[in-house]
Amino acid sequence: MLQNRDLRRFKHLLGGVYRFIFSRLVFTCLLLVVQMIFVAYLFVQLADYAPWFGVFCIAFSLLMGLLLVRADNIAPEFKISWMALFLIMPLPAGFLYLLWGNKRPAMRMRHRLERESRRIRPLLLQEPAPLRELEAADPRGALTARYLRDYGPYPVFSGTEADYYPTGEAMFPAMLEALAGAEHFIFVEFFIVGLGEMWGQIHELLRQKAAEGLDVRVIYDDAGSVSVLPLGYWRKLEAEGIQCFPFNPFVPALNMVMNNRDHRKILVVDGYTAFTGGVNLADEYINRLVRFGYWKDSGIRLRGEAAWSFTTMFLEFWNANRPSDTDFTHFRPEYHHPTPLPSTGWVQPFADSPVDRESISTNVYMELIQQAEHRLSICTPYLILDNNLKSALCLAAKRGVEVEIFVPGIPDKKLTYQLTRSYFTPLIAAGVHIYRYLPGFLHAKTWLCDGRIAAVGSINLDYRSLYLHFECSTLLYQCPALQDIRRDMDALRTASAEVSLADCRTGFFGTLLSGVLRMMAPLF
Repeated sequence: MLQNRDLRRFKHLLGGVYRFIFSRLVFTCLLLVVQMIFVAYLFVQLADYAPWFGVFCIAFSLLMGLLLVRADNIAPEFKISWMALFLIMPLPAGFLYLLWGNKRPAMRMRHRLERESRRIRPLLLQEPAPLRELEAADPRGALTARYLRDYGPYPVFSGTEADYYPTGEAMFPAMLEALAGAEHFIFVEFFIVGLGEMWGQIHELLRQKAAEGLDVRVIYDDAGSVSVLPLGYWRKLEAEGIQCFPFNPFVPALNMVMNNRDHRKILVVDGYTAFTGGVNLADEYINRLVRFGYWKDSGIRLRGEAAWSFTTMFLEFWNANRPSDTDFTHFRPEYHHPTPLPSTGWVQPFADSPVDRESISTNVYMELIQQAEHRLSICTPYLILDNNLKSALCLAAKRGVEVEIFVPGIPDKKLTYQLTRSYFTPLIAAGVHIYRYLPGFLHAKTWLCDGRIAAVGSINLDYRSLYLHFECSTLLYQCPALQDIRRDMDALRTASAEVSLADCRTGFFGTLLSGVLRMMAPLF
């Protein structure tokens, strides 16, 4: 019996290795490596064959460098990284900057999203009463709300009940319950959709609801799901009556378009119930699959008027890629639920996009740091900061705020964690408390400011989330759910070990590697 069990495990392991070697991800990476080697070889050969080519490349790099210096909408960290690349690789750097230097999506994608934004954003009008009430209860928090209203534009809502979930497995049953009770439409948009138990149960409910005649739509990010979904999986869903498309299909080509991913996590049911957070639709997020120890995540459910913001986020994306809606009235929360929900506090969902030139995620996080007076608690899987965020966190600690940052105890990416660790020393020296979550990988993106404002969403503290990806989050002002978030932070502190300055010593080569990684981080 034992030998048979060992044989089955060996066959399972062998099958996993075989599937990985011949997977789309490995094939795509190999093609990208071949392209990079070919481009490098081409530059070297042309430079040797024709001296004028080398002069032309250097002149072109100089021109691109001047354009970079002249740009006033690019963060200094991006400029420094590219300038270093110009010095290290003067021949190809200009062409690399032409390919990858623009942090905004491709022109065609921008035009489609801008078109839909102009059509949908007027539907996000601010009702006067909720903002007026928030101004009376929390004047400083209302300034943050005004910023999102004016530059999102994302209104602040009352009439919304918020439930916080400290883990993916705690949120999953609520998601299934909402899907099972759907009567009109279901919108699903996630960075990762992976075959397994979690997606299997959700997929079955979606298939049943589509068969009943409900409007069921799914968006998944093709790069995020490249290793966990078969090629063309969207066709299977379409055949089952589930409308679907993969966002920004992942192709093995050296171009900047692949940099902009849909990192959002959105589930909307009947326009009245919405889920968001850090939880993707794959088994590790509910700990059915063990990866990097215990997977700690967080999420939130909104029931009421604020679900409308998530509905419009989804519809803006959907119609930019598959135009189909001209009237949005039947998607509004009050259309199917005319009686408003009594609630305490205020809720403000918001999204961030690389299409516009407003760094909403960064600015909201800066707002939370700057208005903190007593305690600021932050959960993030990655800690890769620009100078403004690092300085703001240090200054908050120096002015007496209890700043605590929770990071994974078991990282998912060794090199990224080395980069995360490189920020520990200046933060700890300024008085910031950094905790490693010992049971495993911390994937939550939850902020709590003074116990009165919280943010729960998909936005990491790294360059990709803050500047390259499409993201979403929710601000909670004085909601009862804040008490649940505080309890979750207290439990995190108990399950974590505080990092000391002595723990940050990595030796000469470790410090050198950290410095190089920090300098090049904005490029990736």
